[in-house]
Amino acid sequence: MKNLLVTSRPVSWVNTAYPFAAAYFLSIGGIDWVGAVGTLFFLIPYNLAMYGINDVFDYESDLRNARKGGVEGAVLERRHHRFILRASVIATVPFLAVLAFRGDAAANAVLAVSIVAVVAYSAPGLRFKERPFLDSATSSTHFVAPALYGLALARAEFTGGLWAFLAAFFLWGVASHAFGAVQDIGPDRDGGLASIGTVLGARSTVWLALGAYAGAGVLMLWTAAPFAALLAVPYLANIAPYLRVTDATSAAANVAWKRFLWLNYLTGFLVTLTLIWLATGGER
Repeated sequence: MKNLLVTSRPVSWVNTAYPFAAAYFLSIGGIDWVGAVGTLFFLIPYNLAMYGINDVFDYESDLRNARKGGVEGAVLERRHHRFILRASVIATVPFLAVLAFRGDAAANAVLAVSIVAVVAYSAPGLRFKERPFLDSATSSTHFVAPALYGLALARAEFTGGLWAFLAAFFLWGVASHAFGAVQDIGPDRDGGLASIGTVLGARSTVWLALGAYAGAGVLMLWTAAPFAALLAVPYLANIAPYLRVTDATSAAANVAWKRFLWLNYLTGFLVTLTLIWLATGGER
């Protein structure tokens, strides 16, 4: 149980459960058993599968990565790998069956994409994480898909403002993954792994992340809460000191990455206040 807990990275559970729960709750104006099941699925089983598969098939490279072995990723002995993979299947399949039964074709299509993205990112033969640019897009999908699924499951009306929000969320995910890849440029190259960071280099990758965060902020201006564009500012400030980072000093970006993990909680708090404002009379 300890291994399952560690490999599922509890510090990140909220990053996938919250988007689904918020989207579903606001769409139907409340919570029901379907929302509860979906929230629980995206809270634990989804993260166990996503990070468990990653930890198993990234084992060799993680051994050479000094930042692995804690909240940023487990390094479990090989004898535990089969157990982790089996547990990932056992934990997710019942939830998927219930949600698929409840959802329509559109919702099930989004759910299927989310699971494919989880598996394809790390599994042998696919390994999207080793396909530069596709790696960042797939990682972003891991977090945007739960929100999109919540909307589809609730049969929400997709307005221009809602699409702007989803696009902003996607750019945020791309930026976050790209910046996260900077700190691993050294270990990835030593292990023969490709990523957006190894292809572009540290400095260009940070600039790409900066542009994506800025783009996310601009897109928020077209949503029902344009002032939420300011939420991009802390992320911009977090990575700004690394605009001149080099491949040789790329590991130093880990300091900002650790700040990023906790910055998400502050942002989540402010997003919650924004959603409360919208749900209690704010302009929709």
